[in-house]
Amino acid sequence: MTDTLRPVETAPLQAPDTPQKLKRSIGVVGGTLLTLSCVTPASTLFVVVPDLFGSLGTATALTIAIGSLLCVAVAFCYSELGTLIPSAGGEYAMVSTLAGRLAGWLVFVLSLLVVMIVPPVIAMGTADYLAPVVHLDPSLAGAGVMLLATLAGLLDLRANAWITGVFLVLEVIAAAVVAVLGFAHGHRGAGSLVSLRVAGSDGHADTVTAMMVVSGLAIALFITQGFSTAVYLSEELEHPRRNVARTVLATLAISTVIILVPVVAITFGASDLAQLTGGDIGSMVTAWSNSAVGAFVSLCVALAIINAGIVMVIQNSRVLFASARDKAWPEPVNDVFAKLGRFGSPWVATLAVGIPGAALCFVNLDTLYGVTGVSVTGMYLLVAVAALLSRRGHHRHTSAWRMPLWPAVPALLIAVLAYILARQETAYLLWTGGIVAAATLYWALYLRPRRTTRWLVTVPEDGQD
Repeated sequence: MTDTLRPVETAPLQAPDTPQKLKRSIGVVGGTLLTLSCVTPASTLFVVVPDLFGSLGTATALTIAIGSLLCVAVAFCYSELGTLIPSAGGEYAMVSTLAGRLAGWLVFVLSLLVVMIVPPVIAMGTADYLAPVVHLDPSLAGAGVMLLATLAGLLDLRANAWITGVFLVLEVIAAAVVAVLGFAHGHRGAGSLVSLRVAGSDGHADTVTAMMVVSGLAIALFITQGFSTAVYLSEELEHPRRNVARTVLATLAISTVIILVPVVAITFGASDLAQLTGGDIGSMVTAWSNSAVGAFVSLCVALAIINAGIVMVIQNSRVLFASARDKAWPEPVNDVFAKLGRFGSPWVATLAVGIPGAALCFVNLDTLYGVTGVSVTGMYLLVAVAALLSRRGHHRHTSAWRMPLWPAVPALLIAVLAYILARQETAYLLWTGGIVAAATLYWALYLRPRRTTRWLVTVPEDGQD
């Protein structure tokens, strides 16, 4: 218990054993492009949101709006902690430093679950949106996207910022087309957004209960979850003390607009409740316009998914690189994962997350998709705990962006997230709990007995302001 509550001392970086550092090469614009691409608004809109329409119907927009408001509090926590502890380790570096080594290790495990599962799940959606051009097996298409993303992830980060920026423009255009068409073919008014109706299996309208909305918030939180990528890039952002917070908050605001406005338009434009609940956005677009427009939107979404794969592989490789640098594994494994390539990217870590991601495209991920929602909520909860502890001791005087209304914001967020977790399906909670238990066992048997040589969180200090 004391390991959870006692802050960890960050390991000093000294020659000749200085861990390798990532290169600072991007500003707010590049960081925002990369981070927005990880949120991947269009692929989220076309791949994740239809599931919410299926369970929440007209309450989908309301649920996403509530989730986005909660994410403002989460973004405040990330912004303060990301500038206080600017490390490629992201959540685990922040939580380890402020809430203790065990808490940081558990956050790392939860984040690893998210970053390993989400890319293949989204990548497998590529086949559906390439259908107007070519018919592909979803697993093969997803594996191809993951391998392509892995190759792109080996390049210089600045080059990837431009690549993902071009793709991002296309997906924003696709989302805008959906919004314009939905509003232009509106069948219902603003009152429908709070009517809380969903088509039942018997063809009649059912009421969406408040508990169903609360349960859906785990997915709603996941929809804009990618804004945390700015924290993972904090070692590669110029002037991180300023730019991490700017990137986090700007990304959340932009992504919320890009996702929520089309969701409202779809709610208005669906011909009936059954079509809305069915969630086939591509068919709606074709019905509102013609097959050519539908094909254009589908291809934009396919590119958005590829874009998301590239950025997620970049993010995930930084997590694995940082964990090796911080001695989370046996020494031979740490040495391999900490290697940097000629472009300054952690190439072994990139391959280690990309290739298994391709393999996961051939696995049924329905249960793991549910586990992802639980993992994101649990991860946010632990980050909020760290934010509540962020102004203790010498951290109180460290130069960093500071959130308004502290400590009320993290305290309220902890209570809300704990309640959302309690409302999730038992099976998903058991799966996540089992994985966390196994991680705790690894901590107890390997990491904790080697506390002076393992799990030493490093926070680079050069280039800060």
